[in-house]
Amino acid sequence: MLKDFYKYQAQTSPYPLGMEVSHAKGSYIYDTNGKAYLDFVAGVSACTLGHQHPRVREAIVNQLDKYAHVMVYGEYAQDPAVELCKLLAENTPAPLDKVYLVNSGTEATEGALKLARRVTGRSQLISCYNAYHGNTMGSMSVMGFEERKQIFRPLIPDVDFITFNNEEDLLKITEKTAGIILETIQGGAGFIQPHNDFLKKVRKRCDEVGALMILDEIQPGFGRTGKLFGFQNYDMVPDVVVMGKGMGGGMPVGAFMAKSEYMDLLSHDPKLGHITTFGGHPVIAAACLATLKELLETDLMPQALEKEKLFRKLLVHPLIKEIRGEGLMLAAMTESPEITNKVIFKCQDKGLILFWLLFEGCAIRITPPLTLSMEEIQEGCGIILEAMNEVMAEEAMQQDC
Repeated sequence: MLKDFYKYQAQTSPYPLGMEVSHAKGSYIYDTNGKAYLDFVAGVSACTLGHQHPRVREAIVNQLDKYAHVMVYGEYAQDPAVELCKLLAENTPAPLDKVYLVNSGTEATEGALKLARRVTGRSQLISCYNAYHGNTMGSMSVMGFEERKQIFRPLIPDVDFITFNNEEDLLKITEKTAGIILETIQGGAGFIQPHNDFLKKVRKRCDEVGALMILDEIQPGFGRTGKLFGFQNYDMVPDVVVMGKGMGGGMPVGAFMAKSEYMDLLSHDPKLGHITTFGGHPVIAAACLATLKELLETDLMPQALEKEKLFRKLLVHPLIKEIRGEGLMLAAMTESPEITNKVIFKCQDKGLILFWLLFEGCAIRITPPLTLSMEEIQEGCGIILEAMNEVMAEEAMQQDC
């Protein structure tokens, strides 16, 4: 299988991890040799309830027995999508009350950017340096990392950048600005949290000049920070919320959400302001609905904060400079990308899955399923510390030589 993987499947990097997957269940992924790997990544924050969660699996099977795709988005009323949008609206702060379901986080970003221009009649978009909002052309245009996008230029015009947490830069948001898009917690940059009421100050500036504030919740969203959405930790409400990853319980999905007055503009002048064939797919929507209900009806979200405390208590080591993030969106920071790489690879050999962040080479991603047990946290952290001890011993030996 690995030979065919390299031959027939297009790759995203020169050196994929190349695990041959047999099956996955709970907090573990199993390779074709029967080896179990404790999963501290959750498909890069996508598998909120772990692998093969009974409620999600049952919802998918039940919906498959009824119908799958029947019509492009927005024409037929289909129960899983309608119930999902209603439940989201009921559990999201006002005035956010209408949802557009799409196929991925990057498509949700595209829709949000289009909505900002449609609502305001303006063209300028503002993002942050080191931001990541997806990899399609519009999303790439608001990616704040030139190295990853220069080869694909020209991108969409009239996009400017500010520095996350830099209040002086907020003056760049003016009456010419259609919208500013920010990650609630900067993901690819190293799980950077907003400080000194930065998000509230962005909100105030947008209100002053009539620009839309778009928050990207693709990574922190759906319980990972202890709340349904990360912005609920910061006492403010954006105009548009972009979501994806964890909302699907392991299935491919995205959505953007705003108040009805804004969202209704996509239906006319011109009509079909945004359109998708498979958005709101009933099987995917059923998985999303089951995931959302599980989060709302259990204590998994507040548990994320208790599990964070255990991670911080256990992950104390000379190679760890700090732990960034909130809840189960954490990054262990080392002093160099080389150390990070060694730790990640050693942990995989020992049966623990860790991963990288897009732009911050010193970060070790720790974004496990919210269903991860305290015992599994202890098991995984023990493996991390063991791997770090080996790396530190190797470093000391090299220095002696």
